[in-house]
Amino acid sequence: MKIGIIGSGDVAQALGAGFTAKGHQVLLGTSSPAKLADWKAANGAAQVGSFADAAAFGELVVLAVKGHAAVAAVKAAGAQALAGKVVIDACNPIADAPPVNGVLQFFTGPNESLLETLQAEFAAVRFVKAFNSVGSGFMIDPQFEGGAPTMFIAGNDAAAKATVSKLLSSVGWDSADMGAATAARAIEPLCMLWCISGLLRNEWAHAFKLVKPVAAR
Repeated sequence: MKIGIIGSGDVAQALGAGFTAKGHQVLLGTSSPAKLADWKAANGAAQVGSFADAAAFGELVVLAVKGHAAVAAVKAAGAQALAGKVVIDACNPIADAPPVNGVLQFFTGPNESLLETLQAEFAAVRFVKAFNSVGSGFMIDPQFEGGAPTMFIAGNDAAAKATVSKLLSSVGWDSADMGAATAARAIEPLCMLWCISGLLRNEWAHAFKLVKPVAAR
């Protein structure tokens, strides 16, 4: 698959390297190409270009920028180029404010989400929330006791979510479809929960798993 990634931070680089290693064609879109020189050298099969290049290149696209820059990044990439495409929203609405007792602050309220904002702004794009509730070091082939962790996903397009679930499975994740974009109101705060032990105790090696009761025999 051709995968375009809008962003060049830790999440974008981790996903780009992982998808490249899995045999996908990857183009990282960035506003600072020089920043990716070492990454490009380590991932020679991957390409580097602009946000617009990533949007045009990808059969599937990942949006991996800071939350406050998400809408602007989609505009810079070109909403028309993304129309009809599956776009994984890996962003979190983290505010420019310090954590409170280890709890990140968000610029969204409890009855809204960044995913909903993006979907309302760019109605023709098939957004799916994913890759927002774990650190970049565990996004590809995570190894935890108890087996594959769970990636909670949400979005308004069932076929888009099926595509994302298949991609998640190929990189070592179980996925749990939580429904429409409104479910991101619950999924995005998982980032807060994931970060608490890291911010308080520097413990970052964990992920979430949805468990179900043993079926009756």
